[in-house]
Amino acid sequence: MGFLSAPAQARWNRFKRVRLAYWSLWILGVAFFVSLFSEFIANNKPIVLGYEGGVYFPVVKFYPETAFGGEYGTEPNYRRLVETESFKEKGGWAMFPPVPYSPLESHLDLAESPPHPPSTAHWLGTDSAARDVFARLLYGFRISMGFSLLLNLLALILALLIGGVQGYAAGKVDLIGQRFVEIWSALPMLYVVILVGAIYGRSFSLLLLVCVAFAWEGMSAYVRAEFLKLRQSDYVTASKSAGAGHWRILWKQILPNAWTPIITLLPFGLVGGISTLTALDFLGFGLQPPTPSWGQLLDQGLKNLQAPWLATAAVSALFITLLLATFIGEGAREALDPKSLSRMR
Repeated sequence: MGFLSAPAQARWNRFKRVRLAYWSLWILGVAFFVSLFSEFIANNKPIVLGYEGGVYFPVVKFYPETAFGGEYGTEPNYRRLVETESFKEKGGWAMFPPVPYSPLESHLDLAESPPHPPSTAHWLGTDSAARDVFARLLYGFRISMGFSLLLNLLALILALLIGGVQGYAAGKVDLIGQRFVEIWSALPMLYVVILVGAIYGRSFSLLLLVCVAFAWEGMSAYVRAEFLKLRQSDYVTASKSAGAGHWRILWKQILPNAWTPIITLLPFGLVGGISTLTALDFLGFGLQPPTPSWGQLLDQGLKNLQAPWLATAAVSALFITLLLATFIGEGAREALDPKSLSRMR
């Protein structure tokens, strides 16, 4: 990685030496990247479809039924469409994703009542609404990871602004800021989530903003402590003597040297974000159904003890994801602590 500075390259090399953390980062990163293309992995729409010499891409674009010889302007049921004789007679063909089911699609044509056990058609079975569990796990993983990454990014920005100003200014600014943080941290997040959801409804963006409003507090304490320590450094004093402005000193001198404890927090923040969303969904205060959610699968598993595949699938996915993130966090902590080199050997 030639674009990294020498100290950053040394830390990255130390991280790579923690093999468990390094491979956990690869596995989790690749899994999240693949989940960004969930529509191409699990969907009831073809990836590509041919009809009367034309090529269509239903996964990324809406086509009315009339485009394929139908009567209505609504989207067709593609699985039924490809089985019709009129479609085949006009050279129709389609390539579906490996899992030809949508996470929102109920398969009420299956025998017996849902949830259905795992089968060759539905690898992990179906939930209580006859929806494919694998598809919901896949989309739920993307939502959980995306939510947690955005949560930590926005919380980090707030923590840097609030904690950084507190630590650098010190004195009365720090004292007033700490009283504000103490008052704010006394607010119960769960009650705020319930209240905001009852008034404005539940959505991804609204839930994210509410969680960000509380997630910055822990990071802010570490940022403040680092800035308080580094503001007395010789290079900061030299910058002030040279006439550098406060913002330049904050973001050019102090911040680059304060990243170590902040970066070690981020993987554990990822764990916290995923756990928070899962818990809120499990309690019924998270994302609006029928959004794919691990917390809702856990809730269904609790309510359907006769269908152990529901809880097993959700718990396994949650356990593996949190375990990988924890390994990454431990590796980052080891890599950013030079004193740990002897332990790493």
